[in-house]
Amino acid sequence: MKYREERDTMGTVKVPVDAYYGAQTQRAVENFSISGLVFQPSFIKALGMIKKHAAAVNLELGVLDEKVAQAVIQAAGEVVAGKLNDQFVVDIFQTGSGTSTNMNANEVVAGRANEIVNGVRGGKTPVHPNDHVNNGQSSNDVIPTAIHVAALTSIRQTLLPSMEALQSALSAKAEEFAQVRKIGRTHLQDAVPVTLGNEFSGYARQVELAIERIKAVEPRLAELALGGTAVGGGLNAHPEFAPRVIRRIAEETNCPFREAENHYEAQAAQDAAVETSGALKTYAVSLIKIANDIRWLSSGPRCGIGEMNIPSLQPGSSIMPGKVNPVMPEAVIQVAAQVIGADAAITYGGQGGWFELNVMLPVIGYNLVQSITLLAAAGRRFTEKCVQGITANEERCASFIEQSLAMCTPLVPAIGYEKAAAIAKEAFETGLTVRELALKNRVLPADEVNKILDDVVKGKP
Repeated sequence: MKYREERDTMGTVKVPVDAYYGAQTQRAVENFSISGLVFQPSFIKALGMIKKHAAAVNLELGVLDEKVAQAVIQAAGEVVAGKLNDQFVVDIFQTGSGTSTNMNANEVVAGRANEIVNGVRGGKTPVHPNDHVNNGQSSNDVIPTAIHVAALTSIRQTLLPSMEALQSALSAKAEEFAQVRKIGRTHLQDAVPVTLGNEFSGYARQVELAIERIKAVEPRLAELALGGTAVGGGLNAHPEFAPRVIRRIAEETNCPFREAENHYEAQAAQDAAVETSGALKTYAVSLIKIANDIRWLSSGPRCGIGEMNIPSLQPGSSIMPGKVNPVMPEAVIQVAAQVIGADAAITYGGQGGWFELNVMLPVIGYNLVQSITLLAAAGRRFTEKCVQGITANEERCASFIEQSLAMCTPLVPAIGYEKAAAIAKEAFETGLTVRELALKNRVLPADEVNKILDDVVKGKP
């Protein structure tokens, strides 16, 4: 690999010649390459928007001259478009303010802007990464701003549509299966009958409530830290800088972004990220319940519960021919586990707000964006590859009702709890059904027994 030499305040560093970034980014790569994890495209896009609109506003305010500002705007626009994603090379595990990532962005934008102006990639002339690209900003307000922008735009553009599609699919199944009577289960034991539609209506409501919870965090995510600079006081930023930049970001994203009501809170804490992660975790827990129920209810196909069928996606065994596993439900459960783990990291990260700055910003930002991205993709796949293709096994559902010991429950008002319990016990011991024993023992006239039990099977109150 060929290198060029660049100098910063700590001396000379060799930078790859095909890099737009410079010495500070290269030092971060050499010193902090711990995991190989880098920020996601949505986070890089948010950084690009901040740099693009910052240059445009600084041009309006007379802080930057036309030539420099326009080059920065064009270069940052390429970052927003994802054209320079491969230039963002700094590891997630770095300085807690995210300074290395902010300087990565500053250097990439400056390096590309210099190429636009004079044909030479990289460098600090005529566009300087600090003096021009980072003008009016600090890593301490840029990175929290990027976290909020990336999170809210991703929630609106990918997660909520995915959740709404899943909720709609579950609601459609609730309607489709409204007349499919089946045995209910509590404590993993037979309970009184429900419909398969009842169960799916519960799943649909879980997702509906998850949507409400995630939408509810929007006002806090919409507050942006930009304008606080180093510690929240706005040092070196024009008074009009932050509100104008935020207004532009809001217009581009169609999200209700606004300047933080208190910049000291916005930079010293990450409570909105913790709150958002909590809502994501709750949705993940809901998905575990839904996916696990579907996995169990479709188990078998002959020796499990088998009350419904899910689409077969791929052979499920390397040794047992014909075996097909519940791939999508299990994939969703694993995604949910990852999100729950990420929430623990974000929760711990939220405790890293010491004095005027939270110093766990990279791990918070990475995990929050990852959780949103995973849940959006998992929900979309779960809907398309599993839920929409579910069918009911009505004969099996009906047979389980008739065989269930819980069928003694509707007899209680007519014969009393003790007699009904005795029938259940004898049914268990003999293998006969509750109906067969109730008729055999003549606990009630035959037509009355049949009416009571038939009403339960048919779902009549």
